[in-house]
Amino acid sequence: MPRKKTKKQTIEILDLLADQHPDAHCELVHSSAFELLVATILSAQCTDVRVNIVTEEMFKKYNQPQDFKDLSIGQIEDMIKTCGLYKSKAKKIKETSSILVDLYGGQVPDNLEDLVKLPGVGRKTAGVVLSNAFGVPAIAVDTHVFRVSNRIGIVKETTPEKTEFALMKAIPKDRWTHSHHLLIFHGRRVCKARKPECSNCSISHMCNYYSF
Repeated sequence: MPRKKTKKQTIEILDLLADQHPDAHCELVHSSAFELLVATILSAQCTDVRVNIVTEEMFKKYNQPQDFKDLSIGQIEDMIKTCGLYKSKAKKIKETSSILVDLYGGQVPDNLEDLVKLPGVGRKTAGVVLSNAFGVPAIAVDTHVFRVSNRIGIVKETTPEKTEFALMKAIPKDRWTHSHHLLIFHGRRVCKARKPECSNCSISHMCNYYSF
């Protein structure tokens, strides 16, 4: 079986991915921590492109926790129907907005402990918000990060949470956030779930999946 990459190999892989994806960044359009929080909740099992279409209109009118606290769940559902799982997401957005208003003065917490207490906010969503809204180093493990990092061999884990902690050990802290974006971009554009485009991959010569 192929071995897990060394730290030196991991750095080389990330450097190559940075060359292949120089535009890697958070693709959820937002202008505040709260907008990013809502967008990330909406992004579960939904593309960022679709989320951005929905939030572009929604955020013009409603972009504060108080706004969503005052809306009915049905009103929120009507705005986010095309995102999928909209009933559950609408409920979580309203509940989270109410908590932010009642307990946090309408502000999004800037720490993991408080963020993960919010409805609809797991470690992945918290990581996205912390790293992109507050500049806190984090590796949010979504389906792309989980698939790509394990395929390459940077880590060898069976769950997103185990993958997150393994990546935090394998990657220098100052590169956590950017590495998260690199792995997502590579997963979307090259290392796709069903048919990875290995011929278009800058790291295929170092990839466990390709060599195996």
